[in-house]
Amino acid sequence: MSEQHPGFETLAIHAGQDADPNNGAVITPIYATSTYLQDGVGSPRQGYEYSRTRNPTRSALEKCLAALEHGARGLAFASGMAAEDTLLRTLCKPGDHVVIPDDAYGGTYRLFSKVAEPWGVAHTAVHLPNVDAVRAAVRSRPTAVVWVETPTNPLLAVADIPALAEVAHESGALLVVDSTFASPYLQQPLTLGADVVVHSTTKYCGGHSDVVGGALVTADAGLGERLAFHQNAMGAVAGPFDAWLVLRGLKTLAVRMERHCDNAERVAAFLQAHPKVGQVLYPGLPDHPGHEVATKQMRRYGGIVSCRLRGGAAAAIEVCERTRLFALAESLGGIESLIEHPGRMTHASAAGSPLEVPDDLVRLSVGIETIDDLLDDLGRALG
Repeated sequence: MSEQHPGFETLAIHAGQDADPNNGAVITPIYATSTYLQDGVGSPRQGYEYSRTRNPTRSALEKCLAALEHGARGLAFASGMAAEDTLLRTLCKPGDHVVIPDDAYGGTYRLFSKVAEPWGVAHTAVHLPNVDAVRAAVRSRPTAVVWVETPTNPLLAVADIPALAEVAHESGALLVVDSTFASPYLQQPLTLGADVVVHSTTKYCGGHSDVVGGALVTADAGLGERLAFHQNAMGAVAGPFDAWLVLRGLKTLAVRMERHCDNAERVAAFLQAHPKVGQVLYPGLPDHPGHEVATKQMRRYGGIVSCRLRGGAAAAIEVCERTRLFALAESLGGIESLIEHPGRMTHASAAGSPLEVPDDLVRLSVGIETIDDLLDDLGRALG
């Protein structure tokens, strides 16, 4: 690339993905190999010796992710939770304290409450849009990490990344941002002061509901090296085919996200006008409490819309079971539209905890289908 500052779409297609020098293939191959011929004893060719440590397909993905997030080092994992676990065990030790969102993704909360806490890492759940509350939690005891989701899953709260970076850094903590809902296209947390960005690449990065993966991108190369050591030592790496699928997905991320956002804005407006819907949670709505912050730090507002039904849990479950185009399924970020009841599905692990989600909540992952068909489907389901 000859441009000094290539655009997002150019980086997504080309970063880390030079044509094969041997045969000219323009698409990175799937290097389905576990080991590599060495030029001599202890002399691996181009640094490749064993695919848990390094694989050319995974390397291409990691370089591309780092470029899209304007980071120093990217690392690809077998799942988003594998990425989170590796990060947590790299940054923390028994006796440390972490601040987490009070509406974190259920799997993240389970990792902290059921895995990290017995290991000796304590956590405090805080409403992250309240910067003063985060500052108080950080100052209450020495804190290693401030863990942020923005927007959050499934309540779509928005955290002010630059403000929280200042709070974390003034106390010597690192700021970690799970930016899965935004994707690298809509938000680059490292440019706003974060130290590490986390993605479940299963979602928008892959974009086609056909791969499970995770990623970390660091602002600091030294921290990237520490994480790479743990990635290799712990071994939950992305396989070459999974890495290839995510790499392919990144090539169309920009155009897909534009359509996701177009459709989500229409869905949010439709739901807000419907008499059976009590509240619509979407950062693109002017009355959303995080609208101003989202406008400053996001390109657009994303493809996820949540809403609360006036009829309570029974009405929420009924709507989930009556849609046809919106498939009743967990996950999000694929080209197809999905609907779910978080309280009984993705966030069941938070039931009975301070992070329990409302039972009248429905989460929609708005796909890229024809918008009139999606609105008709929701209208029939709502009756």
